[in-house]
Amino acid sequence: MHSSSLSSALVTAILVASMAAPRATSAPSTAPATAASPAKATRSGAPITRKMRAKDTYHGVSVEDPYRWLERGDAPEVKAFIAAQNAHARAALDELPGRDAIEARTREILGASSVAYTNLVEVKGQLFAAKTQPPKQQPFVVVMPDANSPEQERVVVDPNALDPSGTLTIDWFRVSPDGRLMICSMSKGGSGAGDAHVFDVATGKELEAVAGVNGGTAGGGAAWLPDSSGFFYTRYPRGSERPAADKLFFVQLYLHKLGAPTEKDTYQIGRDFPRIAEIFLDAGPGGALLVTVQKGDGGEFMFHLKAADGSWRQLADYQDRAVQMFFGERDDLYVLSRKDAPRGKLLRAPIAGFDLAKAAVVLPEGNDALVSDIWADNVVTINAGAVYTQFQLGGPSELRVTDLDGKPKPGPKLLPVSGVGGAVPLASGDVLFANVSFVEPKGWYRFNPKTGVTTRQKISTTSPVKLSGVTVLREMAMSKDGTAVPMNILLPKGKASGASLPFVVTGYGGYNVNIEPSFQALRSLFLDRGVGVAVVNLRGGGEFGEAWHRAGSLEHKQHVFDDFIAAVEHLIARKHAAAGKVAITGRSNGGLLMGAVVTQRPELFAAVTSLVGYYDMLRIELEPNGAFNTTEYGTVKDPAQFRALHAYSPYHRVQDGTAYPPALLMVGANDVTVAPWHSRKMIARLQAASSSTAPLLLVTTFDAGHGAGNSIDQEVASQTDAASFMLHALGVPLAQ
Repeated sequence: MHSSSLSSALVTAILVASMAAPRATSAPSTAPATAASPAKATRSGAPITRKMRAKDTYHGVSVEDPYRWLERGDAPEVKAFIAAQNAHARAALDELPGRDAIEARTREILGASSVAYTNLVEVKGQLFAAKTQPPKQQPFVVVMPDANSPEQERVVVDPNALDPSGTLTIDWFRVSPDGRLMICSMSKGGSGAGDAHVFDVATGKELEAVAGVNGGTAGGGAAWLPDSSGFFYTRYPRGSERPAADKLFFVQLYLHKLGAPTEKDTYQIGRDFPRIAEIFLDAGPGGALLVTVQKGDGGEFMFHLKAADGSWRQLADYQDRAVQMFFGERDDLYVLSRKDAPRGKLLRAPIAGFDLAKAAVVLPEGNDALVSDIWADNVVTINAGAVYTQFQLGGPSELRVTDLDGKPKPGPKLLPVSGVGGAVPLASGDVLFANVSFVEPKGWYRFNPKTGVTTRQKISTTSPVKLSGVTVLREMAMSKDGTAVPMNILLPKGKASGASLPFVVTGYGGYNVNIEPSFQALRSLFLDRGVGVAVVNLRGGGEFGEAWHRAGSLEHKQHVFDDFIAAVEHLIARKHAAAGKVAITGRSNGGLLMGAVVTQRPELFAAVTSLVGYYDMLRIELEPNGAFNTTEYGTVKDPAQFRALHAYSPYHRVQDGTAYPPALLMVGANDVTVAPWHSRKMIARLQAASSSTAPLLLVTTFDAGHGAGNSIDQEVASQTDAASFMLHALGVPLAQ
């Protein structure tokens, strides 16, 4: 439904109509709902949203929840709320002076004939990759002889051709050992709910499909049998196997034989895994299969191995603090461990009689953190007698090389202040790796360990934007408790340090995620207009290892917000940024960051743009995907964790009569990672509470989810809105 399909008068009447209040889940009040006058609007100009009287009691603390009714996304009154908010937002955003110039430049950048390659893998002398090439809306899979021969590439699977609407996306793909077949998990509308489709690599013809292999948070995967006759896959509950509330949980491992009906697929392992298990697969030599199981998103892992003879054994449990394992070249396994080593150490043990307690130390814990990323295949790569390992340096990262026993060897040449992608092994003994900086687009490089030569490849990303004149500074802000927090500061061309510029600041701070240098062409929308950009490496990430992550999770989450506030204050104190001229932006867990800091220090920011964020931290675990996050944020069932959650929960920290800065919240209607009702409740609470006339807007995008499957057109629309909104709030002319 288009946001303008309902007249504003009708929408207002619907929103303020008297309706029965939905039932609260814990100790609810039974008082009737209240209604606001249909003749009034909030001070920000938004339509009045009715309140209900609902409250919960947690450990003796009574908590009001006036907008609980907005959690019911399928209710007619909630649909009317969404339409009203979209209409209100469009009336504000579309009329911003010069917005057309931002939209034109955004479309020029995102729709340029630049290309980018990701997810590289070599099979049988052929290089497979996902390719992004505007104006195609979604990435597609290609195959070519090598990374220097893109002119010889051939399309294998193109979701744009399968669905011209542009909302079908490839979640992941796996190539069979013989190179003849490919599994693609594909989902629609940003849902992440993927089915596995088997394609013939030579013809691109679909041969068969297996339903329900991928989900929004638990993800999914597949691993081929060594003879390419079938594959193991992650299987979500089907039919009546589980209640509706459990359809995104209880993932198990099954085996599918090509040509057989999926009803005949055989169970392998997983019935005793946690409800919030996330399963990752890696096929090894001789038919061995490594199964990694993460408990939710909190970084706790156990490992199982299926031997070539079909027998199963558990290699490590959660308390062993192994976080990733990798097949070696000598019938052994390499283990990235954090046991008594918060910055990580690399171990090795033979597969036969594997005993983690007796594993040899290849790389002991050092000053820099070993990168761990379960969603990435190549943070440690063993190839041709060498070990390629990624290290975190507090934001920037680098690739180091050793022999199989950990003795240092010469490594590849890297860009300054840059981030590296894991090494992709090649049959020749060389490796491919990605390298990117804040001012240099991602390049793919080939490293020859015999000669020590690093060569840029033709598949390197091209960009219509040049940021070569931008100055990059690395500085440390001092957080509230005295912790030094790294900042990456980008100054526009021709601007010196201390120029007191308008600034846009972003951060994330969670889930052990490393925020590394990246080239983002859309930053030119700010930099070209004299606006600085800062990226902060907050606690909660993994930039300094597990201790850095733990210092920003569970009861310590407030450290993340303190770090971000300190970074903004540092920019102002050092006169990089002008006071009152700082806009902030974040996504997902970064959206929680936005909500927290704007409710704690509203006077500090000129504007906030928050995408697909968490805001009601007391009911997060009740949403379909919320259980996965309790390992990171905590649970209201635990008294101490409840107190921490309640203390910073953005929805509950909004104060009546406070002058909140301009805020733009953005969400996808099909988001299964973060429930869209978080944004609905948060904007309603802000609109009702704010004493300011500053705009407080919510944009809901249909046929979109958490962002990974967004089409180019959807990205043009959302990025135009965000950039225009922030620039206008900073007082920077949009037109040039």
